[in-house]
Amino acid sequence: MLLDKLQEIEDKYEELNRLLSDPGVFSDYSKTQKYAKEQAELEEIVRKIREYRKIVSGIKEAEEILRAGGDDALKELAELEIEELKGKKPEIEKELKLMLIPKDPRDSKNIILEIRAGTGGEEAALFAADLFRMYGKYAEGRGWKVEVMDMHSTGVGGIKEVIASIQGKGAYSRLKYESGTHRVQRVPVTETSGRIHTSAATVAVLPEAEDVDLKIEEKDLRIDTYCASGPGGQGVNTTYSAVRIVHIPTGLMVQCQDSRSQIKNREKAMKVLRSRLYELELESQEKERAQERKSQVGSGDRSERIRTYNFPQNRVTDHRINLTLHKLTQILDGQLDELIDSLVTHYQAEKLKAL
Repeated sequence: MLLDKLQEIEDKYEELNRLLSDPGVFSDYSKTQKYAKEQAELEEIVRKIREYRKIVSGIKEAEEILRAGGDDALKELAELEIEELKGKKPEIEKELKLMLIPKDPRDSKNIILEIRAGTGGEEAALFAADLFRMYGKYAEGRGWKVEVMDMHSTGVGGIKEVIASIQGKGAYSRLKYESGTHRVQRVPVTETSGRIHTSAATVAVLPEAEDVDLKIEEKDLRIDTYCASGPGGQGVNTTYSAVRIVHIPTGLMVQCQDSRSQIKNREKAMKVLRSRLYELELESQEKERAQERKSQVGSGDRSERIRTYNFPQNRVTDHRINLTLHKLTQILDGQLDELIDSLVTHYQAEKLKAL
């Protein structure tokens, strides 16, 4: 099965080479671009296939030397060769299988990050603010840009809700596993008896949809403008800069009041709306593929508790993969790679089983 698939990929690569050498194709710019892109996408796996074939061929030749008998020194060299190549073979096979996992076309996209305080009152709002800072620091460490689209703060530093855009290479591929309910266990600053409280916040990570991903009809939108509320200064609070957009067919509503400019707020609100509609469309497609859905990751089910942050024990536990790290301080400071790498490895292994 694996060898058949590898042969199929090699044949496709050679066919693309032939097409790119054809004068009739070369004179057609759009075809040349298309074939060159396909060839470039296959280049890495074809190199790995040829490395694998070289190992298989080397083992076969060394085994033939052993069967032929003869010189003891030559047989000893053949045995060493077989041992070395057989040691490399499983690792190459594993790498090839990982390369065969279908790529998520959304992985290269920017994201819309939405964080909302859940159960727990003011403590939940403070935790939502902690999560937003955590993702902000993670983004900063990777050189990504964070832009707040809309935020509703509380008076003591908490966040009821924040919607932000995170732009950078691989943003969705790294953060798509963060969607879900995050739970915190700690003693609130207002608790005089030292009792540990449990609060929660929900996180949604949406791939940022582009115009090409879906078309939104102007007639399907109701757009209202109003004066912004909350902190922002006289200019924000006395002009009709805030924008609310309702998508009439679905009832989805988004609003933005972060900028002094009504035009900018409208652009930001449309970006959020487009991404939410894109997610709805993807969820609809996933429901139609019940069998495939079992192997899908980050399908948007935010009712499930995915992670617990326990302050007294300096512990973070991801319940999906039963991983516990006693590094709460570092994780809240944006050091998420160990958690994310473990999730990526786990779900890659699940997809390999499906293959």
